[in-house]
Amino acid sequence: MLIFLYTLLFHHLHAKAENTLCRMIGDPKFPLLSKDGDITIGALFSIHSKEILPSFEFTQKAQLISCSSVNLRDFRIAQTMTFAIEEINRSETLLPNVSIGYRIYDSCGARLSTMGAITTLMNGQQFAAGDRCNGQHIHAIIGETESTNTMIVSRTTGPFKIPVISHSSSCECLGNRKDFPSFFRTIGSDYYYSEALALLVKQLGWSWIGTVNSDNDYGNFGMAKFLKTAQEEGICVEYSVKYYRTEPEKLKKAVEVIKKGTAKVIVAYISFLDMGLLIEQLSIQNITGLQIIGSEAWITAKDYINPNSFRVLGGSLGFAVRKINIEGLADFVIKEFWHTAFPCSRRVDNSSQYALSCSKYQHLLVLKNYNEDVPDQRYASNVYKAVYAVANALHSLLKCKEQEGCEKGLTLKPQQVVEALKIVNFTVKFGDRVWFDRFGGIVPLYEIVNWQKDLNGSGQFKPVGYYDASLPPDQRFVLNTENIIWAGGQLEKPKSVCSESCHPGTRKAAQKGRPVCCYDCITCADGEISNETDSNNCQQCPGEYWSNTENTECVLKTVEFLSFTEVMGIVLVFFSLFGVGITLLVAILFYSKKDTPIVKANNSELSFLLLFSLTLCFLCSLTFIGRPTEWSCMLRHTAFGITFVLCISCVLGKTIVVLMAFKATLPGSNVMKWFGPAQQRLSVFAFTLIQVLICVFWLTISPPFPYKNMKHYKEKIILECSLGSTVGFWAVLGYIGFLAVLCFILAFLARTLPDNFNEAKFITFSILIFCAVWITFIPSYVSSPGKFTVAVEIFAILASSFGLLFCIFVPKCYVIVFKPEKNTKQHLLGKTQTKSY
Repeated sequence: MLIFLYTLLFHHLHAKAENTLCRMIGDPKFPLLSKDGDITIGALFSIHSKEILPSFEFTQKAQLISCSSVNLRDFRIAQTMTFAIEEINRSETLLPNVSIGYRIYDSCGARLSTMGAITTLMNGQQFAAGDRCNGQHIHAIIGETESTNTMIVSRTTGPFKIPVISHSSSCECLGNRKDFPSFFRTIGSDYYYSEALALLVKQLGWSWIGTVNSDNDYGNFGMAKFLKTAQEEGICVEYSVKYYRTEPEKLKKAVEVIKKGTAKVIVAYISFLDMGLLIEQLSIQNITGLQIIGSEAWITAKDYINPNSFRVLGGSLGFAVRKINIEGLADFVIKEFWHTAFPCSRRVDNSSQYALSCSKYQHLLVLKNYNEDVPDQRYASNVYKAVYAVANALHSLLKCKEQEGCEKGLTLKPQQVVEALKIVNFTVKFGDRVWFDRFGGIVPLYEIVNWQKDLNGSGQFKPVGYYDASLPPDQRFVLNTENIIWAGGQLEKPKSVCSESCHPGTRKAAQKGRPVCCYDCITCADGEISNETDSNNCQQCPGEYWSNTENTECVLKTVEFLSFTEVMGIVLVFFSLFGVGITLLVAILFYSKKDTPIVKANNSELSFLLLFSLTLCFLCSLTFIGRPTEWSCMLRHTAFGITFVLCISCVLGKTIVVLMAFKATLPGSNVMKWFGPAQQRLSVFAFTLIQVLICVFWLTISPPFPYKNMKHYKEKIILECSLGSTVGFWAVLGYIGFLAVLCFILAFLARTLPDNFNEAKFITFSILIFCAVWITFIPSYVSSPGKFTVAVEIFAILASSFGLLFCIFVPKCYVIVFKPEKNTKQHLLGKTQTKSY
């Protein structure tokens, strides 16, 4: 409201400037430091930090606003400004024959004093009787120190196009050219600073922080940008509090929140004057051990380097304006400043005003010998650049030349100075290039400082890195953490997280209703991994890979197949070879007794062929064991199909011969001529040839092939033989089944033959076993997983082979070996009740 009233007043005054006589309203406000010149530059600095408002009780004499508590930093800045102006006035190349004067006002760091100072600067303070208001008396204004007060200055001077150049007002809001068209600054915008603070917190691995800021434009805009960047970087804020120096209750509440918080890192985006109050409250409540990340407004404030504040702020980190030693400044302050700035002993026109000025600020003279900190001033270079920026702009407007000087009598309008400032581009003596971007600011280079103690126990701001906003994003940040002393004087970096880090092999799972930085660590599911700390998601392993036991890396899946070295494989190999051995023993026994009646009567040729086929059946089971290959896959199924058809064909031939032999005993029958040895061999060959043709067709169209089955088990690969064409596979099995059923029917029909021809009963029983095995094989084959599928198939082959071997040949072997008396022609031809084999 106060700003609005002042602005309205000046618009009114400006509108009537041509025909209104000027008169002073209220008591005059005199500059702290001043000097006349051809061109005048105004300045506002917070040389005092406390404003004492007048009492509004009725008195005969009006009371003025007074200030107290000297702010040494801004006093040094005022000294730097006078140094730069005196240096320019002595220059023969910059504004030759033109002198610059100055009027430096003290704003006390308060809005009311700032308004009073800026109105005085804009309207002048000395008027002769009858003088008309002639508008502007200054060509540019340097300052203010704080962003909030700078906004007051810029809004007030904006309608009059007076350029304002700030050395320390970094609020991003001031870059709005619509609201502040004539504002410039020689410090980087908080747009860069807030982003750099968030990146600093991110780089140091802190994800759980608290924030506190000044409740003014500087703190609110800066914190808003910081919070936005922090959120983008995955940093969580436990709490965000703010206060202003005139609101002690808010300050106490903020400190209470900080005290109760769990975050060990606090980002303090606070103006210089507000920070002193926070330090005081933290000390009173003995809140220590917090890692403070500070803003440039206070992080290098030497006023706060004392044992009490160091107990709270020791180990603080922050970005600071670079410390630059300006050549000649220290000597100027020591030798010339006091004579130049305070000419109280000299008699000049209107000396009463100067005397009043000196008297009012007489207490500043105690600082006359306090000069050892001059080289440590960080904002001095910014003020120096600001003064030189104005000088270079004026130099171009006045068309100054080295030999001829500058044009005299040229009336400069403030808007001209603003436009000239937009295009200045020069280099100061300590090497920095000065130019303003389209927002009136510069691209900053920050120094990262750490609050430490030197060997003498005194506080110092030790550089530990830098941030250069002019470089590419991946090259801007340099930080040496080994040189940092952390909060509480610790050498180990403090941890500030809501939840402990999730180790590799786990992922973060957000806790309901809490910030994303608060999470539980969930172990990755089987087949998924996370190989980095604090992984948000687990990665699925590729097809042939599976997670290790720790879920940290993908390893090749275990390959499973029925091998010769495992127990199951060894057992199956044993029974397969055992079957081969038994079959060979039977064949040897039959061969040795080939001339005996029981061998001859049972069709010895088909018996030997059957024994040969059974040997092949036992051996073909071995092709199912071992790592599947292209050839083994084709061999195992075709060999199995052909050998079993050969086996069943022999049994079928024997069954037919038994039936026909019985028919041949009937009177007048000559059927045996059609079932002699040649016909028997031909029938076996024909039945087998059909199976061979089926297998050839299967191998031609879509043969079996090795296949990695990754569907049945997720954690391992089953190496198996894909059937290729399922039609071919079931055609092979179907043909075997057809012959087996046919053989079973014929054997069943022959079951009533006389006892001496009872081989049909054994064939019936053997085929019944064969069919039972293969009927139960089908569901077992479909449902058995992995290598057990192969084991079931081998078991079916061995079981059916053993069934045929034992049922058909064992009874005969028993008679040959243990009942030789029955192995006679008479016994086989005789009709006796004795059961023969």
